[in-house]
This record gives sequence, C-alpha cells and structure tokens, in this order.
Amino acid sequence: MSVYAYVRVSTQMQTLENQKYEIENWCNKNSLTIDKWIMESVSGTVAWEKRRLGGCIRKMRKGDLLVCTEISRLGRNMLMIMSILNICAQKGIQIHTIKDNFNLSESIDSKIIAFAFALAAEIERTLISQRTKEALAAKKSAGVRLGRPKGRTKRVQRIYDNMEEIKTALAAKESKTAIAREYQVHRNTLARCLLNKENDF
Repeated sequence: MSVYAYVRVSTQMQTLENQKYEIENWCNKNSLTIDKWIMESVSGTVAWEKRRLGGCIRKMRKGDLLVCTEISRLGRNMLMIMSILNICAQKGIQIHTIKDNFNLSESIDSKIIAFAFALAAEIERTLISQRTKEALAAKKSAGVRLGRPKGRTKRVQRIYDNMEEIKTALAAKESKTAIAREYQVHRNTLARCLLNKENDF
C-alpha cells in the first residue's frame, strides 16, 4: 500500500503548512509513511481531472490510501466530491479525511456517509454565499462603496486592511523595512500608506 497526502489551498494568500502538519501528525500517530505529497494552489471549483489531484488518482492502485485534512479539500460541490469518491471506490482506493474522520472503502456505509458529508458541505457553502450577498446588498443600499479604492493594488490594500497590526508592530520597535518586506511592498510604499492613514483623521 502506498500513502498519498493531498493538500490544497484556493489562493496564493493561503498557506499549505497547516494542512501538511495535520497530515504528518495523523500519519505518525497511525504509523504510516507518506510516499507522495500532492500540493496545489487552485480553486476547488476547477475540475478535479485537470488538477494535480486527477493525475494522482490516475496513478494510484487498489489498496492505496489518499489522506487529506477534510473532504472539502477534494472539491467544492457535491457532484464533484461524489465523482471523486465513486472513481476511488471503483479502483479500490481508500480515502481518509482527518477533520471529518471519514474513511472511504468499498462498503455501502462509506458511500452513504460520503454522500451525507458532501451534501452538508454544499448546503453550508450555499448558505454562506447567500449571507455574503445579502450583507453586500445591504451595504450597497446604505451607500457604502464596495471593493478596494481605485488605483490600489492588492498588496497595498492588504496594508490598509492590517493597519492596526502594523501600528502595533511599529510600537514594538519593529522596523518599517521588516514590515514592508513582510507585506511584500517597498518601504516607501508602507510609509506613504501610514501617512495617508494619518491624514484621514
């Protein structure tokens, strides 16, 4: 049996390290050695066949184990997750998700549980999406300007979004150069943002 560890984040801003740590910790506790890591930064809405996950599943053989932190790492909707679980069940591939504590085998119980997990995950995402849209609509009707100000890059906007943390770091005598490096901007850009923020008051 070969053990494959799958880690996915949806944006470059997120880190793979937390998922990697959880998988390593679980494998160590269960005396398993990871033979292959599959790590990617891609939206879960992208077809799984076109992701590194698809290439991994095509290579896996009967009895192999695929480990990930939670079932939502496999896909972002019920049909996609069920498609993956169905292919793995047909090939005799086992799947274990750590947070969900779900184990896929060839048994009917596993398939029923997989369906329930996928359905619950999709319902949760739908509710979150609806709440977000309602909140944005309420802000828009109240005259709140949505989105980042015109001309600001994502990195610069990140500075404004984390201004309180930056001010705390400055108060703790952390240099502007170090802070600018952390946010991947030039020191002068950080200084300009700080000045603009002060002029707002």
